[in-house]
Amino acid sequence: MASPNFQKTKTDFLEYLEIEQGRSQKTIQNYDHYLTRLVDYAGDIKVSEIDAELVRKWRLWLNRLGTNTSDELKKNTLNYHLIALRSFLKFCAKRDIKSLPADKIELAKSKRKQVTFLNPEELDRLFATPKTDTENGLRDRAILELLFSSGLRVSELVNLNVEDVNLKRKEFMVRGKGEKDRPIFISDDAVHWLKLYLDKRQDNSKPMFIRYSGTKKVNLSGNYYRLTTRSVQRLVARHALLAGITKKVTPHTLRHSFATDLLMNGADLRSVQAMLGHSNISTTQIYTHVTDPHLKAVHEKFHRKN
Repeated sequence: MASPNFQKTKTDFLEYLEIEQGRSQKTIQNYDHYLTRLVDYAGDIKVSEIDAELVRKWRLWLNRLGTNTSDELKKNTLNYHLIALRSFLKFCAKRDIKSLPADKIELAKSKRKQVTFLNPEELDRLFATPKTDTENGLRDRAILELLFSSGLRVSELVNLNVEDVNLKRKEFMVRGKGEKDRPIFISDDAVHWLKLYLDKRQDNSKPMFIRYSGTKKVNLSGNYYRLTTRSVQRLVARHALLAGITKKVTPHTLRHSFATDLLMNGADLRSVQAMLGHSNISTTQIYTHVTDPHLKAVHEKFHRKN
């Protein structure tokens, strides 16, 4: 049986991700983008032509591809391409399509991410910047408090609807990466500011966090549009600047601060993993900057001093 072309098999693979694996449209778009880069390099080759030497040359081509800000792709970005190709090759093996074994592709070694988080004094300054005598100021304060209180990803935050959040129980469910549901718990402070924000609103719009500026605030039905991920990133950065915080602050910085705060106060790594929605404990281990001092304290307390 002749080996199928890469393009056609890629389409079958993407449909498999959507229908059989239930992956999100964003994930499918990313995989399509990464695998298209192989077509950009090698053309619409036969699947059987993907061998170790082709992959080696493609990696070299990718490494030198560059971006708008750098002459080379970051190691993590390069790895995303390789992960997509490995998944594609595993799919081929399941379909009995002759192909390179997926385990022949090794990922590039990448540096551990540097975790940026805010200390309590910086958090207090950040929370104090929104002008809460206005509706959009209340919204911004509620966003900042909720991000820190919950550890939500910014994509999860912007997709929240008013009906999703149970303020009485101070918890709700969210669907995160990989279409996995997880419980979210929020603090009394976050509940307080969310209530003030929602009480101030004079609309029946579905989204929890809505736009108050720009040319497209309201749709044809008179309901406000929800904030975008980029809008939340901008407002967090703006308030950090107003608070006099010199480090780069993003919504993910508040997620890091949430995890750091839990660990500093004695939470175990597995519990933090569950609250962050990490599928692998190794992802949560970026917070060793917190756990390492605890290990030292345990050593000093319990190890024999003789």
